[in-house]
Amino acid sequence: MNNDLGNDCGQNRITTALLLAAGTGSRLFPLTENSPKCLTLVSDKSILNRLLKNLKSQRFKRLVIVTGHLKECIIDNLGERSGDISIEYIHSPLYKTTNNIYSLWMARHIINEPFVLFESDLVLNTTLLDNMVYPDRMAVALMKPWLNGTTVSIDKANKVTKFQKGTNEAYSGIRYKTVNIYSFSLSSWKSIIKRLNQYISEGSVNCYYESVFAEMTHNKSLVLESVSFDHQPWYEIDTLKDLAKAELLFPKELIELEALENTLA
Repeated sequence: MNNDLGNDCGQNRITTALLLAAGTGSRLFPLTENSPKCLTLVSDKSILNRLLKNLKSQRFKRLVIVTGHLKECIIDNLGERSGDISIEYIHSPLYKTTNNIYSLWMARHIINEPFVLFESDLVLNTTLLDNMVYPDRMAVALMKPWLNGTTVSIDKANKVTKFQKGTNEAYSGIRYKTVNIYSFSLSSWKSIIKRLNQYISEGSVNCYYESVFAEMTHNKSLVLESVSFDHQPWYEIDTLKDLAKAELLFPKELIELEALENTLA
């Protein structure tokens, strides 16, 4: 897959991020008993503060966070501004009984511009976002034996053509794991909102937003360009085992080196 997507450096660059951080993080218990998942420490630095550092490095100006479980911890940690980034919150009161489709739907009124969508369980090298700060893109990684979850198919033009739920042994083509980072143009977002409204009105609040993206990709009302995340470290943290692996990829020594570089800069 080609990583050079021919970025233009003009007004198309996205500066708004949406973070879905409402879940209880039950698979990380007991770490999430008294702290939201995004504040879990990875080598002494939280997932949330790692993401904030990523966003600052990529010159983001606005961060919207959908909160739920222990929302006060997140608000107390970040406040309303960090450097050049303004921070806003929207609380999902039904977070215990709904899934991420509902969290995404909650942002339908507060965001009216292109944005990058993040989940609150990802740690990554900042340079991986270089090609994600432009509209209508989707982060993917070549499927490996130890990965699981939703995969997608990609055509020769790097366009996502189909979503597959879980590991499908009958599928013989090359599959790519979804990394759960997406960027959307305003027109795509408006189309997504219409479909989200239909799902929610029908009571489908416990499915994943990928169901919407899969349907829209199938009927070609959403066209996403894939961005490979295979060339730099990233990890999705759902369990304590995942956390241990992430700390191997992002050791404390690396944090200290980055801090020293920032001091000298």
